[in-house]
Amino acid sequence: MERREFNKMLALGLAAGLSLPTLTRGARAANFDYDVPRFGNVHLMHMTDAHAQLQPIFYREPQVNIGVHGARNRAPHLIGQALLDAYGLSAGTRESHAFTYLDFIESSQRFGKVGGFAHLSTLVKRIKANRPGAVLLDGGDLWQGSATSLWTNGQDMVDASKLLGIDVMTGHWEFTLGADRVQEIIENDLDGHIDFIAHNVKDFDFGDPVFASHTVKEINGVPVAIIGQAFPYTPIANPSYFTDGWTFGIQERELQLKIDEVRAAGAQVVVLLSHNGADTDIKLASRITGLDAIMGGHTHDAIPKAMEVKNPAGMTLVTNAGSNGKFLGVLDFDVRNGKIKDWSYKLLPVFADLLPADPDMSALIEKIRAPYQSRLSEVLATTDDLLYRRGNFNGSFDQLICDALIDELGADVSLSPGFRWGTSLLPGDEITMEDLMSQVAITYPSVTLSEMKGDFLKVILEDVADNLFNPDPYYQQGGDMVRVGGLDYAISPLAGAGQRISDMALSGKAIDPSRTYKVAGWASMQPAEGEPIWDVVARWLRDQGTIRAVPLKEPVIKGLSGNKGVA
Repeated sequence: MERREFNKMLALGLAAGLSLPTLTRGARAANFDYDVPRFGNVHLMHMTDAHAQLQPIFYREPQVNIGVHGARNRAPHLIGQALLDAYGLSAGTRESHAFTYLDFIESSQRFGKVGGFAHLSTLVKRIKANRPGAVLLDGGDLWQGSATSLWTNGQDMVDASKLLGIDVMTGHWEFTLGADRVQEIIENDLDGHIDFIAHNVKDFDFGDPVFASHTVKEINGVPVAIIGQAFPYTPIANPSYFTDGWTFGIQERELQLKIDEVRAAGAQVVVLLSHNGADTDIKLASRITGLDAIMGGHTHDAIPKAMEVKNPAGMTLVTNAGSNGKFLGVLDFDVRNGKIKDWSYKLLPVFADLLPADPDMSALIEKIRAPYQSRLSEVLATTDDLLYRRGNFNGSFDQLICDALIDELGADVSLSPGFRWGTSLLPGDEITMEDLMSQVAITYPSVTLSEMKGDFLKVILEDVADNLFNPDPYYQQGGDMVRVGGLDYAISPLAGAGQRISDMALSGKAIDPSRTYKVAGWASMQPAEGEPIWDVVARWLRDQGTIRAVPLKEPVIKGLSGNKGVA
């Protein structure tokens, strides 16, 4: 716990009448057991969606994560107490703090920050020391999400990942650095260190593979094939010009052929390192045969236990390891006579106060940050409210961005992407440039002001809602609902395409389909000229000085009685 954070907690506690011994006991309370006994002879560690967060952070898990149709009331669409009940966890514990949003402010003050590569490095080394030959997998979204990753063109994360000991990775947001930069990193930095794999990325003209489809690691004499699955909808979810000439897609048939190929070549364990998203992985596991496990990412779902998904030839384990360096998954297989006899899985939260910082990683992080320290530490404002992002419909940090866009551009309505990355701040925290960049650090940051008719605004909301709530996971792209400023609406997640959005209104007056409105936004899918989003929001924050309550523009949700994905 940093000195500033401890002093704040101390002041709050003393004001409440708590004694110093009580407070210090509380700060150290409820240790987490990182002693994970070795099991079997094949050992895989898995992290995903770190989004370039080298430092420990606060990160609030979603209060709204709705599952519809076949995904209703099952992982990963369980939140809060429903999640605790499903996995036999108790409220008020470190596990509750890690896996849920419950009592987030209080538990953050009690248990401190999570993640941080120096602390993650210590955990990786601890797990490896007890597991000979263990392999560390990364599911992508590693090189993007922070100021330093943007300003170094991903180099900070490349260097940190090599030191961490990542062996294999796949990609998604990595591709927003551009195809040339991705290939440059693979050739100049990763070669001989990290295998970058993606069976589903092909050259558009000839169908040739852009990356290696898989790698084979021999772990204690057992050949283990790891197949890569990059995010299938990269050219749709992000600007296509970054990957011009490349095709993606789920490619179910090609994946089955690849599994059969590596099995025929002698692989005794076959794992898919996926950036599909949890629901897509679950459907894929039910249709593909010969996969022992899918270790997934993209949707930032922290699922405490592996899911057993039946398919025509047996069963596939499906895991998802959260985000922001907050978790490390450990999957062990007991392989005898060429067959898996048993398995064990544990998803470990990375509590920074319980895992000493690795000195070598700390030194590297300090070196990375040193040239940018003055920019990172600039205080833009303070917040009296909890600022967070993750949730199907809105977050207070997203709302802040939307409010800034309206005020700075004189818009009627503002729209902000439903990104799932972005850290949290507690009441009383300073908002630094680093904090802002953790919400907006992308390579296509231009702010735009457009004129849109009311009926087109509805089309936008309907399109994103179909992505989020389509009954077929193969048509979901894994983000959250577009965030809105100025606009009120209702949503019926169970309705059909084009029928989910209703009751659109601006300042209490119904949106006129034929009227033209001024709409501010950012992260355009087409090349756009405009001020970077961080400059616009930073200017607005400096003018505000203090952020008080942030009322959320959240829709009225219809037709979801009994759904355990919404509080």
